[in-house]
Amino acid sequence: MANSVKIFDTTLRDGTQGEGVSLSVEDKLKIAQKLDALGVHYIEGGWPGSNGKDIEFFHRVKELKLAHAKVTAFGSTRRKDTKAEDDPNLNKILESGVKVATIFGKSWDFHVHKAIQTTLEENLAMIYDSVRFLKNSGLEVIYDAEHFFDGYKNNPDYALQTIRQAEAAGADWIVLCDTNGGSLPGEIGDIVAEVVREVSRPIGIHAHNDCELGVANSLAAVAAGARQVQGTINGYGERCGNANLCSVIPNLQLKMGFSCIADEQLAALTPVARYVSEIANMHMPVGQPFVGNAAFAHKGGIHVSAILRHPKTYEHIAPELVGNKQRVLVSELAGQSNLIVKAEELKLDFDKNNPKVKSVIERVKELEHQGYQFEGADASLELLLREALEGLEEVFTLESFKIIVEKSAGRAVVTEAIVKVKVHGETMFTAAEGNGPVNALDVALRKALMPYYPDIQQVHLTDYKVRVFDEKDTTAAKVRVLIETADLETSWNTVGVSENIIEASWNALADSIRYALIGRTRVEHKEQQPERLGLVNH
Repeated sequence: MANSVKIFDTTLRDGTQGEGVSLSVEDKLKIAQKLDALGVHYIEGGWPGSNGKDIEFFHRVKELKLAHAKVTAFGSTRRKDTKAEDDPNLNKILESGVKVATIFGKSWDFHVHKAIQTTLEENLAMIYDSVRFLKNSGLEVIYDAEHFFDGYKNNPDYALQTIRQAEAAGADWIVLCDTNGGSLPGEIGDIVAEVVREVSRPIGIHAHNDCELGVANSLAAVAAGARQVQGTINGYGERCGNANLCSVIPNLQLKMGFSCIADEQLAALTPVARYVSEIANMHMPVGQPFVGNAAFAHKGGIHVSAILRHPKTYEHIAPELVGNKQRVLVSELAGQSNLIVKAEELKLDFDKNNPKVKSVIERVKELEHQGYQFEGADASLELLLREALEGLEEVFTLESFKIIVEKSAGRAVVTEAIVKVKVHGETMFTAAEGNGPVNALDVALRKALMPYYPDIQQVHLTDYKVRVFDEKDTTAAKVRVLIETADLETSWNTVGVSENIIEASWNALADSIRYALIGRTRVEHKEQQPERLGLVNH
């Protein structure tokens, strides 16, 4: 179809060349399944000639029975002055068992002379022989013309000769690579249009993001006639990354009218992006377009008031199209509309004529002035709103806590927390050791609550962040602590602020536990032995 664009994902190969990205074989298999469900057409699994991990991946990926994607192995053209059938890398591609091979060759005469140090004629023969060998072996062949745009700008005649060799040898796709990521969209569009006129094979684009133009260059190439886009989920890749498919796909499909994946698959884009970031253990920017947590978040009161009338006032697409959702943030910039929307999300009765509304807004602004940040702590905000509107049962109140940190020569630091809280009218006194003061406080508080709320065992801290502001006050500066907590079904975030990091941590921790206990069934407390309460063996 003329308006169809094939998506080639190279997260498992090019994406892993990004700093901090490391995927095990198990990780790559899990991601491959998600990519297949997303509907991508090609999954580049790795370079079987370079390492054992990729060889194992190609062996095991056959067991997945992918429904949509073709798995492709990566490699280079044959070595200079050898025969293609004797080249170990090309034979590794055959041994991997894939039906699609992706090989790269040199397009830039500068690289021919300096990188592989051979003649221009031998480079052309390397391209032809390698593609022909793989085609004769029954494979679909995608030829990546490395550094094509730099090569074309330096010596257009030779750059075109290289891809004509791939065409003559039977390549199924010719992909033009902006390997250094230094080209501009206008250049990309003009050069791709010229290649489309000169070459009969379908053209693809492989853009890097060194000028923050990987997505723009990919779109420009498609507008000029390219019909395959190579990129990675979340833009992972070497140096500044590759073209981000999480932006490329929705722009092509929702803005430019090209068909890439099915609508229901597009609606899975945000979950896939977040899944890959978790597997890769990479922080996902909240402001990442389309799939970021803040991509459809509204903070200013005027904006929120407008989207209540119609989302199109401040949203360029419906977030559900890409599997995301609208969010309303509450902060010192908030107006009444923000809190009304947030209350509606929580199914709270929040009549804008209610005099409590103004007091809650003022309270939020006051707390944010002190350093609280509710846009990243929805659970603390919910507790604040519920307390103001409905009142909350005080499941526990702090009477005191004490932290003891001991460091002896040759021994690890030992941290102990002693907590005294009142739970439903009964004073509970517990102690616990932990890996640091916050962990010790957390364990000791749970011991106090366990007799009343046994399933508190299912709740655990998953993230802990400290932000120092008023740096000029140095060690006396105020700090903000953000805690993420999870149970078997969901997660939530809470915040605490103080000049004392332990107090700020306790405030956030206490909110996280209070939030966990909302709606949980309390059991009748029966007298416990001291060991159960942590008083003896802790």
